Amino acid sequence: MTIALAIEQLLNGIQLGVMLFLMAAGLTLIFGVMGLINLAHGSLYMVGAFACAAVAAWTGSFWLGLVASLICAAAAGAIVELAVIRRLYDRDHLDQVLATFALILIFSEGTRWMFGSFPLYLDIPPLLQGAVTLPGDASYPVYRLAIIAVGALVALGLYLLIGKTRLGMRIRAGESDREMIGALGVDIRTLYTLVFALGSALAGLAGALVGALQSVQVGMGEPVLILAFVVIVIGGIGSIKGALYGALLVGVTDTLGRLLLPQLLSLFVDPSQAGMIGGAAASMLIYVVMAIILAVKPRGLFPPAHA
Repeated sequence: MTIALAIEQLLNGIQLGVMLFLMAAGLTLIFGVMGLINLAHGSLYMVGAFACAAVAAWTGSFWLGLVASLICAAAAGAIVELAVIRRLYDRDHLDQVLATFALILIFSEGTRWMFGSFPLYLDIPPLLQGAVTLPGDASYPVYRLAIIAVGALVALGLYLLIGKTRLGMRIRAGESDREMIGALGVDIRTLYTLVFALGSALAGLAGALVGALQSVQVGMGEPVLILAFVVIVIGGIGSIKGALYGALLVGVTDTLGRLLLPQLLSLFVDPSQAGMIGGAAASMLIYVVMAIILAVKPRGLFPPAHA
């Protein structure tokens, strides 16, 4: 394996990790503050992707589509919280799972009714087209580097929001003792709606960014949701820092595993079989990593201090 290929695949892993972080950050924030298992989070990822694709096709501007993805996903999340989720906070997790699974079906069929069953496509904006040269004379798309930069900015923004603002103070207090902050006069219902809308907007942003790399279609959020759950379990449920490190670990492990395992197995078996077996083994690798981490640190890499 050449240095250029290694750097390219490492960047691909980081880009996948950044996308997973945008999903997992909102998911772990919602669970940390509300104690809610939200299976419909992947549907909000899909809402962001479809909103971006539809507005970009209508206006011809990817950037307006990106803004629309944030607005539509946040609005959809706020409506879901007000109409459905608010009634589930005092219910057990099984009720939450069943209700949010029903939301997946509603979002999927509603999206199919509005946009049809055929996928939509997003064009990369001209500003982010092209590639940069990596060491070893390999090229790497500017758009993927931009996704990595957006993820870094979001991580910094969440750090400042959670650690340096009054809203962040209330979110941290809500994670540790929601009854107490309610008794101190904080409108806990409004706080919950804001947190849910923020988490939904992050999922919508992830969907919009990835929509330019792949097709935008019904059901696109569910495979990503599974990986997002793996991320928050590895990082520590309720921890934004854990979501970042867990997402990068999952992204790099998955990408490099798909590259290296077939090459390693080809030393022992036929190359065609090595590719098939290695691909299957690579898809399981992140779950093996999760099991090892949980065996050593049952609460994840960076569990919240109050957990």
